[in-house]
Amino acid sequence: MNLLANPSSAGIHTDHGATSPSKTLPTLWALWAAFWLLMICVALEDSLRDPLTHWWEPVLWEGSSTLVLTVWMLLAARVRGRYGPYLDKPLIWFGCYLRWLPLVAVTFIAAVYSIREGAYALMGRTYAHSSWSFVLLYESSKLAIFTGLWLGVLFGIDSYGQWQLQRHRLLQTQKALTEAQLAQLQGQLRPHFLFNALNTISALMHTDVARADRLVAALGDLLRVSLRSMDSEMTPLAEELRTLELYADIMRERFRSRVTLTWQVDKTLLDIPVPALLLQPLLENVFKHAVEPTVTPVHITIGVRRENGALEIVVSNSGSLLAPEHRNGVGFRNCQERLSIIYGSAASLLVRNEGDGVAARVLIPPTSHLA
Repeated sequence: MNLLANPSSAGIHTDHGATSPSKTLPTLWALWAAFWLLMICVALEDSLRDPLTHWWEPVLWEGSSTLVLTVWMLLAARVRGRYGPYLDKPLIWFGCYLRWLPLVAVTFIAAVYSIREGAYALMGRTYAHSSWSFVLLYESSKLAIFTGLWLGVLFGIDSYGQWQLQRHRLLQTQKALTEAQLAQLQGQLRPHFLFNALNTISALMHTDVARADRLVAALGDLLRVSLRSMDSEMTPLAEELRTLELYADIMRERFRSRVTLTWQVDKTLLDIPVPALLLQPLLENVFKHAVEPTVTPVHITIGVRRENGALEIVVSNSGSLLAPEHRNGVGFRNCQERLSIIYGSAASLLVRNEGDGVAARVLIPPTSHLA
């Protein structure tokens, strides 16, 4: 179905279930932990090949780097929300982080080498390393590569999270627009339907008061049934057929012997949800174009059945044919548009000449009820 969901209100909903930046943090930290565990394991494996290196030394070297860089990663994660608006401008986003690289390099070298020298001193040993100028150049170069790698990871994770968030908001906006459009279409039906029913009653008030009175009572029943569908775009097929039956009773009261009506309904399909007031305009067209213009008796058939797993509803009549220049009216186009919004191209509504009459055929795609 193209209707993205069954929205509960017309408006942009909150982003429940969307992937926000905070929800991507576990992924980031899982990758971070896996990376440093791998680094420590590789360093330990290398130490086994060097008899002069104790097992704790590579753990200390990599562990001190892990500790200090984790602190900086925590700080980077805390400000990622501040830099989030620049995710669509990668150069600015990376620049916001990389401007801190000189400070990170200095504090990293100072902290890491202080930790290592302190640990060696506790062991009664001296931590030997290259000259400070070489250390500064070597560690800064290595840190620049490392920072670029992890900023790339962070950018990828945040970009994906932002994409998911924007996608969710777009879907919610589409839901709201779809619901508003359906509400507008459904709102057009009720005044139109009521206007035609009242016209029918008005035509009888001065000629047959008793019949007009019966029509008013029938109209009251019809409006009660119709109002129950106002809170939802969809209604069970049984309720939709009940509305159609009440409308047919009103119209038959007006035209009496000129109309006969046959129902051919598969009762196993009555629980299937269909768009509310979808069928009334189709039956209204029959009375307007086939019954009113002639005194010839017209037979109307309303059929509901399965067709290749889908739900097929047919409203057909005898005694009239579509003219070659026939153009669909507002009610018919309204029904087509509602079907298109809810089901996309999977549903259809066609009207055409069949035999000695006209048939309007609605096809609704399979649902769980038709499985």
